[in-house]
Amino acid sequence: MNKYISEYIDFLTIEKRQSQNTVESYRRDVSRFEKYLLNNPLGCAKTSDVRSFLVFLRNEEGMAPSSVARCLSSLKSFYNFLYVENLISENPIEIISSPRPWRKLPNVMSIQEVDALIAAPDMNTLAGVRDLAMLELMYATGLRVSELVSLQLSAINLEVGYLRSLGKGSKERVVPIGRMATITIENYVINARPLFKKKYRTEDLFLTRRGTAMTRQGFWKILKKYSIKAKIVGTVSPHSLRHAFATHLLERGADLRSVQKMLGHADISSTQIYTHVLRERMREVHECFHPRA
Repeated sequence: MNKYISEYIDFLTIEKRQSQNTVESYRRDVSRFEKYLLNNPLGCAKTSDVRSFLVFLRNEEGMAPSSVARCLSSLKSFYNFLYVENLISENPIEIISSPRPWRKLPNVMSIQEVDALIAAPDMNTLAGVRDLAMLELMYATGLRVSELVSLQLSAINLEVGYLRSLGKGSKERVVPIGRMATITIENYVINARPLFKKKYRTEDLFLTRRGTAMTRQGFWKILKKYSIKAKIVGTVSPHSLRHAFATHLLERGADLRSVQKMLGHADISSTQIYTHVLRERMREVHECFHPRA
């Protein structure tokens, strides 16, 4: 690996404490640029090289604008690191502005669709008991799929109805679970998990048939199976449940700041993609409380 990339990866992993998936994403983007430069060293790249690379990604590779923007963000982070560490004398990306595309919210599942999805698992099977617990928990808390599959038994407190989750940047947050999710998790932990556990000694909450921790890919397959069974139109992803969690809360009067905390967004601007949900709610509040409405 290029020595610059190696030092940058160490910086992201050790000092920034980024997740493995985030580190791999940055490494992949920087390596793609290194490959584009052919025999030219990364440390000698010019602004024109970066601009032509971005055009190449869009026109030749057919990348979506959002993917090109993400790649540019990776390169900005990389070259900022090199410049601050005095590994390069000039930052070739300093004058390149990042595009600000509109943030588009995917189609949000309706309450009826969520109900149909949650009704899909067969509760007469161990897998069904486990899958229902995962679906209920994701919808009840808005967890990311990576957070769901990395949950430990010790992170769940069923008596008080809360869980502790490590989000991006290893930041911990406490999220309420809710009554229905608590019931299904308790049923899974008592009646199904011991049989999944088999001979392995593990603290992972959700287990596969082999007794190992559930993976993101494994949950994707489970979700796809139930979305088909529930006859939901359109693509359903783990993030769909996260979006449904936030949207349905706001539709019923939750404040944006509380939703931000539960989602684990460091900046409320990340949560503001949901503000379109509040328009009808604001109209109702205005008509109800304003003296001249």
